[in-house]
Amino acid sequence: MDATNFGPAGAAAVRRKPLNSPAQVLLASLIGTTVEFFDFYVYATAAVLVFPTLFFPNNDPMTALLASFATFSIAFFARPFGAIIFGHFGDRVGRKTTLVAALLTMGISTVVIGLIPSYQQIGVIAPLLLALCRFGQGFGLGGEWGGAVLLATENAPDGQRSWYGMFPQLGAPVGLFLASGVFWILLHFMSQDALLAWGWRIPFIASIVLIAIGLWVRLSITETPEFQRAIDKAERVAVPVLDVFRYHKRSLLIGTFMALVTFVAFYICTAYLLSYNVKVAGVSFRDALLVQVYGSTLFGLSTIAAGKLGDRFGRRTLLLASTIIFGLFSFALAPLLAAGLLGIYVFTTVGMLLFGMNYGVIGAALAAPFPTRVRYTGSSITFNLAGIFGASLAPYIATWLQANYGMSYVGYYQLAAAAVSLLCILAARKAEI
Repeated sequence: MDATNFGPAGAAAVRRKPLNSPAQVLLASLIGTTVEFFDFYVYATAAVLVFPTLFFPNNDPMTALLASFATFSIAFFARPFGAIIFGHFGDRVGRKTTLVAALLTMGISTVVIGLIPSYQQIGVIAPLLLALCRFGQGFGLGGEWGGAVLLATENAPDGQRSWYGMFPQLGAPVGLFLASGVFWILLHFMSQDALLAWGWRIPFIASIVLIAIGLWVRLSITETPEFQRAIDKAERVAVPVLDVFRYHKRSLLIGTFMALVTFVAFYICTAYLLSYNVKVAGVSFRDALLVQVYGSTLFGLSTIAAGKLGDRFGRRTLLLASTIIFGLFSFALAPLLAAGLLGIYVFTTVGMLLFGMNYGVIGAALAAPFPTRVRYTGSSITFNLAGIFGASLAPYIATWLQANYGMSYVGYYQLAAAAVSLLCILAARKAEI
């Protein structure tokens, strides 16, 4: 922020409240999304390994798994509501305050999940409470993602938006690594029966430590320069969501379906693959989690590379390439997963490297077409609508297709998502990505 753009009061405010350093900005955006995605993926892991037995015990194994995936999907339908509510305050009050509130919403919901009694103890109230807390997780994440991306990109120097925008995206692989790693470690120190009895609660309750760290980092930062300029120039709008739907429908529509393959591919490579490994391929809990840990590492490395490549070659180029290759890779899904543990690792390797290249730049790409005054709301709604269409039912649909039509149709499902995303990327103007 340049103090010369403001009057004396503005200049004094700048002197009293210095700009965030790059390290502060990137750490705050990374730690917040890491906490949020850790909480989110702890649930995804438990939805496969634990919840079918504890919360849906009266169903056959496949029905119980589908019921568990149904509660998993609730968060994605909650996310747009979080995007609208938190986006409103993010565009009206500020990025910092809203991000703190979103982190608390997600954190409280996650800790409470770790305290819910099982179906055997309180009956049908148990899955209802689980669903309510899952809604809270989705509501919090719906408000988190857009603010974290803006915290990074609105502090980015010229020519480094993709690199800065990569850091909040990096929270997803780090969160996945931690979530899978915690369950993997637990299974080294306790039996599978102990995990089902009480051990599964540890990651949910222990997330309070990560939440405290995230709050401490978030509270130490100042508002972004772009939002501060919007305040000083009186550019804020009264109801940002109305402005988005009135003037930015094209960006909303294209962005939502441009990110479709991002979500479908990820949840096929993670939640669905975990359930396939355990329920169909007969892989042990521990080995299946090791696949997840391995995949999250590749995902993280690829996401970091995407941040640099996006600034060098353009986000549009990277999204086009990754989407086309995802479509071609869909034909290899069934043969690889049917080839045993080696094929599963090959599938994970290619899928997660590809996904990181896509995910690393999608955050900055979805935020780009929206002006500062509605960017929090616009980018959040876009990202979370894509989550509804692409991720909410992806594990459920993939599991149902596999059970009723065979593995090849899971690949066709991913291919269809890639085709839709490719058309939207081609339809988007360069300035819109």
